[in-house]
Amino acid sequence: MKDTALTEIHKALGAKMVPFAGYNMPVQYEGVKVEHETVRNGVGVFDVSHMGEFVISGPNALALIQKIATNDASKLVDGKAQYSCMPNNDGGIVDDLIIYRVNEEKYILVVNASNIEKDWNWISSHNDVGAEMRDVSENYSLLAIQGPKAVEAMQSLTTVDLSTIKYYTFQIDTFAGVENVIISATGYTGSGGFEIYCKNEVVEEVWNKVFEAGADFGIKPIGLAARDTLRLEMGYCLYGNDIDDTTSPIEAGLGWITKFTKDFVNREQLEAQKRAGVERKLIAFEMQERGIPRQGYDIVDGNGNKIGNVTSGTMSPSMGIGIGLGYVPTVFTDVGSNIYIQIRKNSVAAKVVKLPFYKK
Repeated sequence: MKDTALTEIHKALGAKMVPFAGYNMPVQYEGVKVEHETVRNGVGVFDVSHMGEFVISGPNALALIQKIATNDASKLVDGKAQYSCMPNNDGGIVDDLIIYRVNEEKYILVVNASNIEKDWNWISSHNDVGAEMRDVSENYSLLAIQGPKAVEAMQSLTTVDLSTIKYYTFQIDTFAGVENVIISATGYTGSGGFEIYCKNEVVEEVWNKVFEAGADFGIKPIGLAARDTLRLEMGYCLYGNDIDDTTSPIEAGLGWITKFTKDFVNREQLEAQKRAGVERKLIAFEMQERGIPRQGYDIVDGNGNKIGNVTSGTMSPSMGIGIGLGYVPTVFTDVGSNIYIQIRKNSVAAKVVKLPFYKK
């Protein structure tokens, strides 16, 4: 089990630590509900240093990225980021990722922790264009400072006007006295804020300064459990739950990042799927009765016939009702459709809704 550079700090803060994607990670400190509300209404900090970072560089960097990713990275300019996914040869997804363009010949790919080795091997196997590849995952730490008070709380730590870093843009500058820090706004919570990428050897110093600067704003450390409830309220997919090697981007509602204006791995199959339509789709649903949907629960029709399964589910801390995502046949995917979640021996009523669940 790997540790992040901040593991001892989390333990000292009383975090409950759990194994996650091969890392020893803080799942909660005070409790999920408190931490969730801290991010929705104030400012909280996640240690997400388990995420992977690959640097793709050289004159053919873009050519490699265009081949392995569904979104059109040629639209990026310096300081812009893009959400994308990597399709496999069977209609599924190798991983979803964020692509950062540093300059014309340098890109950073941020990938899921559980997929670092798999993604590296996949991208390497398609690198017949001679792009330079470096896996810097072990050298970098990542803090996600999230919440509506994040900009105000952190402004004293940098000369960069944090309010100018719009969603899916970034700057590389000095932060908390450390040079060459990536300050980006690609958050996974839906409550604003930004992410800080820095070297492992300086992250403890950055963490301490972040908490000093945020003290007057009620800043708190936040665990992965609240990260999951926050992202689910926004309807953001989690790899391994809502998307995986067997789900296509079209089924998962990721057609908006699948651009058929360029060539990429398995484009023909996905394009045919988009033209013909898919047999199942990822839906969002809200419980109409008391009950908490959990990953793996069956989704059934009015007659009790299994039609799918829950991929992510929880009791929404912001809304006080059960919410979830899951795949069902296309006939059940219209907003307002009635479905049922099999919770133990009971079929509990739910309704298909439009994302996001949480409206600010």
